[in-house]
Parts: sequence; C-alpha cells; structure tokens
Amino acid sequence: MNVVSDVSRKWGEAMVLDMRPMLRGEINRIDFDFSLPLSLPVGAEIPGDAQVVGTVTDQAGYMHLTLTASVDYRAACARCLEPVTGSFSVTLERTVAAHESLSEKQLEENVDEYAVIEDGGLGLDELVREELLLCFPMRFLCSPDCPGLCPRCGKPLRLGDCGCPKHEPDPRLAVLKTLLDQPDDGDRHQ
Repeated sequence: MNVVSDVSRKWGEAMVLDMRPMLRGEINRIDFDFSLPLSLPVGAEIPGDAQVVGTVTDQAGYMHLTLTASVDYRAACARCLEPVTGSFSVTLERTVAAHESLSEKQLEENVDEYAVIEDGGLGLDELVREELLLCFPMRFLCSPDCPGLCPRCGKPLRLGDCGCPKHEPDPRLAVLKTLLDQPDDGDRHQ
C-alpha cells in the first residue's frame, strides 16, 4: 500500500501529527508542511516563522521521520557590526516509536534517536525548536574575510586603511624599552 496522506493538524497551539492511521496500517506516508513561531538567542532577529517541511514513512513497521526547518534571520557582523541577513536550515531525522514500545532506558540513552508518539500524536514543535536552537550559529560574519574594525578609532577596515599605527607596544613593557634605548657604555658592566 503506497498511500500519501497529509493528516497533520494543530492540536491546541502545537503541531501534532495524527499517527493513528499509520499505526493502524491504513497509510504508510504522512507529509507535512507548517510554520512555527520561533525565538532564538540574543544577537539574531527572526523576522518571520520557521518553515518546516517533512515526511513520516512506515516501511514494514519501521517508522522514520525526516524534516527540514528553515528560518530567515537578521544579525550584526561579529567583526564589523554591519547588518547580515540570511537563511539558516537544519535537517532532522528520527526513528518514530510509540511511547509504550520503548523502555525508560532506551529513551534516556537514545534521546536524540527517537521521536515519540504520545496519545496517537507526534508532536513536532519541541523537536524542531530544540534542533534549531542547538545548531543555530552563535555569531555571523558579513564575509568570511571581514577584517573587522580598527581597535583604536573604530573605522571599518573593509573601507581602507584608517591611518592608525599598526603596532602599539604593551605599556607594561615600557620600562624594558627604556633600558634598551639607553646607550651602551663599556664601563657600566665592569
């Protein structure tokens, strides 16, 4: 039987797939596509919801979840503070199992391997949120070779040289520099 069905629906405010037809053997594929409100770590602004697309398949009693979640973001470059925009995607794969079919030990030891069916439904929101939060970059660059800002005047170095001295001696070593700058007279070391 190769039935393709979209039996996803909102239960309350969360996205939960109705897995009962698959558990009864009536279908062997569930496709889904939904938006998920999301807030991410400080430093990035999310102008819209995450877009989630995926499939749950059943092949001879082995259920498998595959999904991709994409989110657009706006942030500041970690080196020069210029605005950075882009899209970030993450792919998630899990074995789908009913809660009753797994032991507590299996759930604890393999927490990242299973998507668990509870009361005939497979909740996707927390799986997607957790994966996006774990994989989302902590910093962004406007380009891989961004030279950043001048530490002295703050001018973006991608705009060209600012004229500030490139080498500034460590003030803690200034005393040693005065010793090196003194003229060497031969009588002094006798």
